[in-house]
Amino acid sequence: MIKPFLFVTAVHKDVTERLSKDDPQLYSKVKKVLEKNKQERHIRGGMATRRKYKGE
Repeated sequence: MIKPFLFVTAVHKDVTERLSKDDPQLYSKVKKVLEKNKQERHIRGGMATRRKYKGE
């Protein structure tokens, strides 16, 4: 039985560790997506805070 993930970082860690061994080509694609998300998350957080204080 697969245990549910409690934290997003656990998902990222598990995906990268398993995929690097099981499917290196897919791992390469997934890693690019995860890295882009990591680079942009501070922007999304700032936008969410702005919406919060604007009353949206």
